[in-house]
Parts: sequence; C-alpha cells; structure tokens
Amino acid sequence: MSLIELENVAKSWGNTTALQAVNLRIEPGSFCVLLGPSGCGKSTTLRMIAGLDTPSSGTVRIDGRDVTHLPPAERGIAMVFQNYALFPHLTVADNIQFGLQVRKLPKAECMQRLQQTAELLGLTALLDRKPGQLSGGQQQRVALGRALVARAKVCLMDEPLSNLDAQLRQEMRAELRELQQRLGLTVVYVTHDQAEAMSMADQVVLLHQGHVEQCARPRDIYAQPATTFAARFIGTPAMNIVRLQGRGIAGSDCEVAPSMVAGSAYPQLMGIRPELIAVASDRQGVLATVQGFEYLGADLVLRCLVGTELLTVRAPGNAHAGLEPGHSVYLQWPATAAHWFDGQSRRIEALSADLAADPLFLASA
Repeated sequence: MSLIELENVAKSWGNTTALQAVNLRIEPGSFCVLLGPSGCGKSTTLRMIAGLDTPSSGTVRIDGRDVTHLPPAERGIAMVFQNYALFPHLTVADNIQFGLQVRKLPKAECMQRLQQTAELLGLTALLDRKPGQLSGGQQQRVALGRALVARAKVCLMDEPLSNLDAQLRQEMRAELRELQQRLGLTVVYVTHDQAEAMSMADQVVLLHQGHVEQCARPRDIYAQPATTFAARFIGTPAMNIVRLQGRGIAGSDCEVAPSMVAGSAYPQLMGIRPELIAVASDRQGVLATVQGFEYLGADLVLRCLVGTELLTVRAPGNAHAGLEPGHSVYLQWPATAAHWFDGQSRRIEALSADLAADPLFLASA
C-alpha cells in the first residue's frame, strides 16, 4: 500500500491550461476515482502520477518520495490502459509476464507469479490462447493480470471498462473492487461514468475545467454537493437546479425558501433530487404542469413545469393516472431535502432554524 500526494500540481501547454494547481492526498490501500466530463483534466492527472507527463509546476510524491521527475519504471506503479494494449502475437501467458521478462527476473519466479496471477483472475485455462481468441472481459482480465504480476503497490487505471457492454461492466466493477480490497492496492481510477465512481470508490475527486470541484466520499458528494456542477453530475436523473426570485420559484408564486437567519441573503438557486419529490394525492404542495414523461419500468420520470422552471420527478412506474402531458399535479418534498446555492453556484449551509419545525414542504404561499 502506498500514499500518493499531489501538491500544487499544474499542467499547461503554451496558453492552454489542462490542470490548475491540484492538491490531493490518496490514502494507502484506498480506491480513488478521478471523475469528470471529457477534457476536465482527469487523464492528465493520472499521467502525471504515472510519470508519462511532467507537471508544469508542483510536486508528486509516492510514499513520501518525490517522484515528480522520475521515469515510470522507477515509481513502483502498474497501469491498465483503456485499450488494454495487449500484444496480439503473444499468448495470454506471454502477455502477462512480458514485463517480468523485460526486467530479466529468474524464469522460476516468472512462472510462479504467472500461475498465482492467472489463478487469482480465473485465467488458468486461457494461458495458451492469444488475445484475438478472447472476449472483451477476458482481455480486460489479461491487462489487469499484467499489472498485478508486477506486484506494484500502486495501480493506475485509465477507463479500463469503457470498451465492455453494460452488463459486463457491472460485473467487472464488482470484481475490481473485491480484488483491490483483497490485495490492499492503492488504486487511482479514471472514468466519466458516475455509476462506476459511486459503486467502487472510497474517495471521488470530481474535476471540472482543470480544477477540483469536490473531493469526498461518494455518499458525501451525493448528500452535500459543494456546487451546482457537483449536484448535477452525481445522481440519476440529475438533481433539479431551479432559479429563485426572493423566496419563490422563478415565474411562480410558490414560496419554497425558508426564512433566512439574521443577516443572510436569500439563495439564488435551489436544488432538489428527483427521487425525493412526490406527487401528492391530496392537492397540497407546489402546483405544476406535466410537460412529458419517460416510462422506465420501475420508474416513471416526469418533467413538470413550475413557473418558468422545469422539475424532474422520479415517480413509481405504476403511477400513470393523471400524469399525462398537460395535466396539473401537486408536488411535495421534505424541507430538509432542499439544497441552496448562491449566485456563483456555491453551496450555502444551514439557512434557517425553522427547517426542523417544517419537516415537509406542502403548500404554495
């Protein structure tokens, strides 16, 4: 297990800045996911940990040792690439132990490590095959085996599951997480898929336009997003972010914001998770108009208009009655489920003491 530290690490090419002074601590034996949309800087961060790119400024440390300018071979890391990078003319066995042979380890030790790794990954029966004879999931295991056989304490993964189908991705997520915990590896994993991040990570580093938007446990980002970007990136369907006018939803007479604590200003934006909004049966709550819906079996995702703002509601899949486009509905949600943001899209904490006395928002004012 190895501790990874990034101190004010930045990367630029000419006038283009890919990463802006990132400070990051990845604990030994943890599964850290670098998450974000394309172009946010997550692969650049991984490449600088790996030594494939050199930071424009800042320091990279592994186990307290400054490795900023060391080549990859001297960092004690292993890497799994997105395209697996297997040699098509070599067998599975030769692909897995290729790095060991390059290092000129004794043949007996190479064979011992190969057998142990193949057994661990369920590849024993496939050692004589070539990559073209394997399925996508099997190729992914071979690429992982090549990383594990080196017995590095740090394993870096650059979207290793993106080439697999949805069902196999889900299975491999569970296998990767179990393997990481069993071996006690420090894993840094790059993905744009929030489901991978939420299901596997101990720590999520959410990147946006070259800077860290939020760094926390998956459940903490979901429960307390630091910005509207974090709020909408984590969760399916995405969190509703609606504009406010005073205490009400823009374009309506629905007052939803609580009384402010002394000296504070009203928030500019309100966030609410679709799964926490209920369609009321007692004609109490916020009056909305159904704009459309998507039937997903267990869920029915409604798009409802309140004033000039659109609210997405995740209702039970069997809730069809009265939910056709153009129909009016009343929406309710717990007062404590609302998130408040300022005009710069930053989270505002603890707005009011009357939230405890008003556990459920019910009526328009």
